[in-house]
Amino acid sequence: MKSRRQHTVIDTSAYKPTIQLISNSFEIPQLKQRRRIWALLPHDYYTSDKSYPVLYLQDAQNLFDDAAPFGNWAIDKHMEALASEGNGGLIIIAIDHGGKERISEYSPYFHRKFGKGKGVKYANFIINTLKPYVDGHFRTKTDRENNGIGGSSMGGLISAYIGLVHAEYFSKMMIFSPSFWFSDEIYFDAFKYDYTFPSRIFLYGGEQESEYMSRHIHQFKSAVQVERKTGLYNEWKIVINPEGQHTESDWSKIFPKAVEWLYFNKK
Repeated sequence: MKSRRQHTVIDTSAYKPTIQLISNSFEIPQLKQRRRIWALLPHDYYTSDKSYPVLYLQDAQNLFDDAAPFGNWAIDKHMEALASEGNGGLIIIAIDHGGKERISEYSPYFHRKFGKGKGVKYANFIINTLKPYVDGHFRTKTDRENNGIGGSSMGGLISAYIGLVHAEYFSKMMIFSPSFWFSDEIYFDAFKYDYTFPSRIFLYGGEQESEYMSRHIHQFKSAVQVERKTGLYNEWKIVINPEGQHTESDWSKIFPKAVEWLYFNKK
């Protein structure tokens, strides 16, 4: 008789992050708006005195809400699994998008259809209002080496912009399926990237999203890499999924790999 293979089920519930609502109506003075903002705290946050690195993510509605209409990244479950493996020491700040204002707020550029974006003001909110608040209310590692920013689609565009223009605050970028089609100006901002602040940049895209996605991602890297006078270099991880589509489920699958590479030096 053949023996049945035993499957071991590992209980990781002790590693669940604490999902804490920072505010249901956090003020964004730069935009004269208010927004819901969350913090996902490591499972041991309230039982230790450690300080943690931080990742700021856009589109909070799609990150851990099981009722999200288009699915979600399940970042809470991924962080639980990562923590069980010793890689969960990370605070995630999740910022709700602005609904009908989402495209405008996530665009730092002018678009002939959507008009002038509010992304520059949104970036100033992250830098001048939200980050100081987070650093003042949580045990964070405040230096740029321990801070990152990320998002997908238009959230990927604004995160790339912030990572480039405000490189003195963030050394890590998690950019999924970025809407680089929105404006060629992102490449001109890339040309101006300050190499005295080298970064780790994780770029992901699916070939089923658009025939141009892979091209845009590699074009972005080429634009950033054009200036090397300082002798300092960025670290890159580019993942192009031949079957990948523009979906939350695909971004969910790549999320833990991006976290590990950006924050825990995994290949």
